[in-house]
Amino acid sequence: MVISVSVSFAQKSKAQLQQEKQENLRKIKEAEKILAETAGKKQNTLGQLNALNQRIKTQEDLIGSIRKEINLLNEEIEENNQIIASLEEDLQKLKKEYAAMVYAAHKANQGFNKLTFIFSAGSFNQFLMRLKYMEQYSDARKTQAEQIVKVQETLVTQITLIESKMSEKNILLAEQLQESKSLTQLKANQNQLVKNLQQQENKLKKDLEERREAVAKLDKVINDLIKEEMERARLAEKKDSEASVKLSNEFADNKSRLPWPVSGFISQKFGMQNHPVLKGIVINSTGVNIQTKENEKVKSIFAGEVRIVAFIPTVGNTVVINHGDYFTVYSGMKDVFVKTGQKVTTGQELGQIMTNKDGVSELKFEVRKNVTALDPQQWLNRN
Repeated sequence: MVISVSVSFAQKSKAQLQQEKQENLRKIKEAEKILAETAGKKQNTLGQLNALNQRIKTQEDLIGSIRKEINLLNEEIEENNQIIASLEEDLQKLKKEYAAMVYAAHKANQGFNKLTFIFSAGSFNQFLMRLKYMEQYSDARKTQAEQIVKVQETLVTQITLIESKMSEKNILLAEQLQESKSLTQLKANQNQLVKNLQQQENKLKKDLEERREAVAKLDKVINDLIKEEMERARLAEKKDSEASVKLSNEFADNKSRLPWPVSGFISQKFGMQNHPVLKGIVINSTGVNIQTKENEKVKSIFAGEVRIVAFIPTVGNTVVINHGDYFTVYSGMKDVFVKTGQKVTTGQELGQIMTNKDGVSELKFEVRKNVTALDPQQWLNRN
């Protein structure tokens, strides 16, 4: 019974690990596509570095999932070795007992006649007892022989199983070695790309300054709008106020479960962080950047009302959606499919992502509660 439960648990864990590995392979494929797009347009860009960093991360995750599978197999192999050792011990014990039983029977049979033993009983009850004893003795020998055969069969099954697991482990070890070689090459490419980018320090600083100015303009537009919305909410009728509170609560209840606005990966996190190339330069991000594929559609993460559709040079088109006390901001689109005042639903397409001059397709995504910027990663589901 214990063995059965253990194997069942292992199978479940193995299925989960294989699912994890498939998810990592999917992310690798996605990262490779984004990397190919950025590298194909222009060499040595931050977008290319971000995509390469993501590719390395997914490669490390894949190796990690393979390592977990190997560890699980090691546990299963060890468990099966223990089972085999126990079965071999039981088999030897059964054989020893059976041999002793056969020897005792042989010794007893010398000069002993079973029929004489039975019919020499002093009474009918004794006759029945002797007959029953002989039957039980015969059954015991038969049962002992059957147990030996059963244990031998189980032992063969376990040995076959462990051979299969060893073969599976060898395949995974070879796979791990190959993926580790790929990781080494990716990191070499990463180091070279960083060196190349460091030689473009002046250009990177100029691009960063332009970006900061554009983002500052965007922040002002958003903050002004939010202040207007807050004032409007203050003056709103009770019915409208109740609807706003309900929408706010529904949005808050879905924290960490909201869908991503685009597929891809986080290329810039929320908050203060060091520039990936420029030493001593700190970036303060009010949202996250999600690097995605070219021409990707941008989707609303929750139902609400479009409050801003604006174009800002360098940033591209921006859409701001109101969800009661909360706002979501989508910046970096070349085309917009919605207009101010329009009601939108979860998953509705808002526009199409813009690809910048460096060949990078990237959405700047923000979540705010009134004027306070929140970390979007805490609101989106785990991609």
